[in-house]
Amino acid sequence: MSKLETAPPGPGLRRVAIDPVSRVEGHGKVTILLDEHNRVQQVRLHIVEFRGFEKFIEGRPYWEVPVMVQRLCGICPVSHHLAASKALDLVVGAMNVTPTADKIRRLMHHGQVMQSHALHFFHLSSPDLLFGFDSDVARRNIVGVAEAHPEIARQGVLLRKFGQEVIRATAGKRVHGTGSVPGGVNQHVSAADRALLQADVATMKVWAQGAVAIAKQLHAQNPALYRGFGSVPANMLSLVRADGALDLYDGVIRARDSRGKILFDGANDQGYIDLIEEEVKPWSYMKFPFLKSLGRERGWYRVGPLARLQNCDFIPSPLAEAERREFIAWGMGEPIHGPLAYHWARMIEALHCVEVIEQLLDDPDILHGDLATSGMRRRSGVGVIEAPRGTLIHHYEVGDDDLVAMCNLIVSTTHNNQAMNEAVRSVAHEYLDGQTLTEGLLNHIEVAIRAYDPCLSCATHALGSMPLDVVLLGADGEAIDQVLRSHDGTFEHRSLAAAHRLT
Repeated sequence: MSKLETAPPGPGLRRVAIDPVSRVEGHGKVTILLDEHNRVQQVRLHIVEFRGFEKFIEGRPYWEVPVMVQRLCGICPVSHHLAASKALDLVVGAMNVTPTADKIRRLMHHGQVMQSHALHFFHLSSPDLLFGFDSDVARRNIVGVAEAHPEIARQGVLLRKFGQEVIRATAGKRVHGTGSVPGGVNQHVSAADRALLQADVATMKVWAQGAVAIAKQLHAQNPALYRGFGSVPANMLSLVRADGALDLYDGVIRARDSRGKILFDGANDQGYIDLIEEEVKPWSYMKFPFLKSLGRERGWYRVGPLARLQNCDFIPSPLAEAERREFIAWGMGEPIHGPLAYHWARMIEALHCVEVIEQLLDDPDILHGDLATSGMRRRSGVGVIEAPRGTLIHHYEVGDDDLVAMCNLIVSTTHNNQAMNEAVRSVAHEYLDGQTLTEGLLNHIEVAIRAYDPCLSCATHALGSMPLDVVLLGADGEAIDQVLRSHDGTFEHRSLAAAHRLT
């Protein structure tokens, strides 16, 4: 595996490297620079994966793109499928897709957000939240949750399964479907699939309410932790509906500052490039977006459920809106910036998705009606959607030969890049305990990243373990301490003198 080269630490400084911090689609690492008094001087989350999609999409026929880009992400391929379709709607002249296409796409998208949120909360994060960040690593996994809380685990699995069935009914397959095409969709929802989903949707709504209650209870039991862990004030960005409502599929771009004041509102998604600039730093392959109006230092922001629930004026479904109001009240008049609050916000959005799915299943337009439309061809188009993890932007230019000439993607993880770095830095300052490297310390750092982005493999509790190699270097660059965690969850502590197994 190739490694990023970084400058050696200065005199009296030591570097702790967590490498790799794995992702589903690649690898990352965290480096922590300590001085001679073990004070944290610098913390960085490096994304060391090279993603070439923006280049190898070039030269492909535009109609292939909505299917190809799903391979960008193993967690939310539907979001890329739809963002690409929305961008290419404009290329084929479909300024507005048909009501049937719009509703089927929305049904597909809300199924996607629901299943992704269920996966993240129940499978990836609940072991930390239910057992504690420092709990026994052998128990801190989805198997441990199933043993200790079988009904919670069961409901999590079936909530996700329901979302995947919604995707299958609208996209043709649970993973890498082909239902959305430039200009619309290519199939109706069958009457049989609608009946199958309608039979379960009421139960899903009850379970989604229960999931919100779990997240709410966790916050109530330890408010100091859930408010303060990794908390750093940040600007917020998301789509909202024209009337200010939460809209996960379409809308205008709105941004607020860290105190909740609106920075801009009603911005057309086609003009995103006038609002956002991306900075490149030599120690990460992932870019650092910022709001042009505020500049590099002050313009970074966060996206995703925590931003969306505080950026919108209301949620247009009654149960989720009531929960959103309670969530906002928990902030006691101030915006909520603690990353752990993402989990509460995430479950409120999952409840909203079930409510929207229930409404759309009752709409006869999903069973019949015109599937696609087209008009005067254009050379470019931008598609913006709210993926489970945050705002997702696809931008394409297409030549007269129907081949993609340019592709620019700003994915949710990229938007959150600086926010994740700030969260990891905050956690390291609070919890780093000198030269002693413990699994609990490593997990605290992972928890901060995990709250933002399940596409990082550090968010994946594959039986509670993720391979890590943490090395402590002296000021001269020589390794003086090392901890290894293997796939089976065992730890090995190596020192200069000898290596011995940690228990």
